[in-house]
Amino acid sequence: MRNLLKTEDKLQIFAITIDLADKNIGVIKKIEADGKGKVPFTFLTDLKSQTIEKYGLRDERYLGKQIDGIPRPAILIIDNKRKIKWLQIEDDFKKRPTNAELRIELDKIFNKK
Repeated sequence: MRNLLKTEDKLQIFAITIDLADKNIGVIKKIEADGKGKVPFTFLTDLKSQTIEKYGLRDERYLGKQIDGIPRPAILIIDNKRKIKWLQIEDDFKKRPTNAELRIELDKIFNKK
């Protein structure tokens, strides 16, 4: 997702996790270690799973286990009025839309002429 946004875009990307900030920093360093540049988005910590609950993303497979509150992998495109304009939820964290697919959706939503 490092190359998803165009320089003229007035959009922001946030990764929301249940992990502490220290772990997120480690993840960012690991991603950036590939030499392909900085991670141009912010990681937000949702320790109490409030965002996960609000959007119905809790993965039921983890209920009552050691790490309760794990979300299903999801990508949400939300407008500046906090309205969901596009949503994709997966059960497998390895399945994600491509940057090209996301770009099409972003252009449809934010670059209407």
